[in-house]
Amino acid sequence: MKNFVVKTIANAAALAVAIWLLKGITLSGENTTRKAVTLVLVALVFGVVNFVVKPIVKFLSIPLFILTLGLITLVINALMLLLTSWIAGRLGLAFHVQGFWSALVGGVIISIVAWAMHMILPDDKD
Repeated sequence: MKNFVVKTIANAAALAVAIWLLKGITLSGENTTRKAVTLVLVALVFGVVNFVVKPIVKFLSIPLFILTLGLITLVINALMLLLTSWIAGRLGLAFHVQGFWSALVGGVIISIVAWAMHMILPDDKD
C-alpha cells in the first residue's frame, strides 16, 4: 500500500512539472484545492494506464523495440499520456494534452521527474 501511495505522489509531482513547463499540457480548476485534487486523480488514472495498458503495448511492440533500439519507448510514453488525457476527459477531469509533440516531450519530462521522485521518496524496499 505504501508503494502505491509513493508512486501516486511521484506521478502527481511529475505531471505537475510537465504541466508547468509545457503549454500543450493543461490542468484547470476553479481554485488551487480543486486543481490539486484533479492532479491526484489524474495521477491515479496515469498509474492505472501505466500498470494495465503499457505492458500490453510494450509486449506487442517487441519487434519495434529491437528495430529502433528502444527509442519506441518515447512514443509509447507519449501514447500513454494521450490515453490518460482522453480518459481524464471522459471522467470530467480538467486535464488535457494537446497533440503528439506535447505528449512526447511531456512523457520525457514525466519519466525523468518520476524517476527522481522515486529516488527521493521511500518505498516498500526501504
